[in-house]
Amino acid sequence: MEFHVNHPILFLMVAALIALVLAQSVYFLVKALHRCKQIGMDPVKVRKTIKTAALFTIAPAVSIVISVITLSKSLGLPLPWLRLSVIGSLSYEAIAASNAMSAMGLELGKVTSLTAQQYVNITLVMTISIMMGIWLVPAISKKLLGGMSTLESKDAKWANIFQNALFIGMISAFVGYVFCDVSRLWIPGDYSATSGLVPVCVMVVSALIMVVCGTLMKKKRFAWMGDYALPLSLVLGMASAIPITAWLG
Repeated sequence: MEFHVNHPILFLMVAALIALVLAQSVYFLVKALHRCKQIGMDPVKVRKTIKTAALFTIAPAVSIVISVITLSKSLGLPLPWLRLSVIGSLSYEAIAASNAMSAMGLELGKVTSLTAQQYVNITLVMTISIMMGIWLVPAISKKLLGGMSTLESKDAKWANIFQNALFIGMISAFVGYVFCDVSRLWIPGDYSATSGLVPVCVMVVSALIMVVCGTLMKKKRFAWMGDYALPLSLVLGMASAIPITAWLG
């Protein structure tokens, strides 16, 4: 049987796993509703909370759909569908897949067919790496939370600075990936020199859109914009890549 990244068997396997995750979600929803009745919560508020949560889940889901489409060119639909439906994000999945493909002499977005071995290698890199966070939670989260609580009780200002520094450090790892190809500008005769500026310009556009959304939330009291800021900045940022690429060549 010839392997293909969009083989029906892969769709069936992924659908079964996602169905299991959805079944867990329904199970805990039913348990939560049962618990609400036990403690006497207002049914009207419970229904309103469920309705609001369901409604505002649609907006962030747009960015997930865009991410699946982005990765599907090289990886097919089943793998991105699975990775972004359970645990994953476009920033991580794209980097993990790109690194795995680079190790095999391939380039994400330019390869349209993979061998079974290449596909398995990419899947293992994307899956096992993201599971590190799951393994670390029971191992270190209790001690880490206790240490942060102790630090906050001694010096709340320093604890806040420390938490912000940790967050900025994490973001810096992804920002560095955006600038990794800018060095091509100084390579004589490199036909793709200006291509290194494309992700930088896209990042700037996305950041500006996020600033506009934040300003509307603060100045115009558009609180609902908070649920749409991420998908808007993602979709419009990716759309800007088309004219930016044409401009930079």
